[in-house]
Amino acid sequence: MIDQASALRTIADHSARFMRQSGAHQPVSIAITSGKGGVGKTNVVGNLAVSLANLKKRVLVLDADFGLANVDVLFGLTPKYNLRDVLYGDMGLEDIIVEGPAGVRVIPASSGVEQMAALTLDQQTRLMRGLMELGAETDYLLIDTAAGISANVVNFLLASGLVIVVTNPEPTSIVDAYLVIKILALREPGKRVALLVNSVSGFDEAQSVFQQIDSASRRFLDKPLELLGFIERDKNVLEAVRRQIPVASLYPRSAASQSIKAIASKLDRQCSAMKRPENSGLAWHELFAASV
Repeated sequence: MIDQASALRTIADHSARFMRQSGAHQPVSIAITSGKGGVGKTNVVGNLAVSLANLKKRVLVLDADFGLANVDVLFGLTPKYNLRDVLYGDMGLEDIIVEGPAGVRVIPASSGVEQMAALTLDQQTRLMRGLMELGAETDYLLIDTAAGISANVVNFLLASGLVIVVTNPEPTSIVDAYLVIKILALREPGKRVALLVNSVSGFDEAQSVFQQIDSASRRFLDKPLELLGFIERDKNVLEAVRRQIPVASLYPRSAASQSIKAIASKLDRQCSAMKRPENSGLAWHELFAASV
């Protein structure tokens, strides 16, 4: 059986060489995932995108939950076309992009289409090449994966320069987050993985969740983790979801919005450092190339 992630990285290596030689702009690519559904992953993606855009960054969100897409729903968008029209039709990615809050651009996926849940190597390659063509006008690509550990999800995680695993204090969420990290550690030990703890009362609870996962990862996988940040539990989030407006836009001074703003600022500082010539681990070509 062909290792699709390896094949995609091989294809991208050739593109990466060209991009480096031509001095092309190389945005940052980040896959955001969770072992368990229902932890607020897509909400994190949407609000992180808006917060980065508020830092004057050009943000592109790829809805990679190909079977149960909902980034467009979170943003209150009604796209006419989606990824199905690209992968099973003759449209390009640039033809289906829609603009959301704060100028965030979204590549919408189709919802409820079973065949989209298992893309072929050729389809993933077409998607990768299309994303690379959008690189000149993008600073951050945020990939909202499906929950779980399907082949599509694992390929996106292995292919991305940075993986953010979203969890919350629920025991099942903690266990499932660890299992995602375990798969990554076994497949690609050098992969950079950061944890984001959602819906907590504050730093102490977030730190407790992080320590549980980090301790297990250090002990059994020999892999230390990074706590990227946490998002405080906030009733305003539910209201924002109901109104299909990101909480970072609707209630910018709320506790959750301030938490997300801090995470976006920290992430931007880190990625700016990583993109220096001597430490270019999070470059655009790394989306389907070697990991950090």
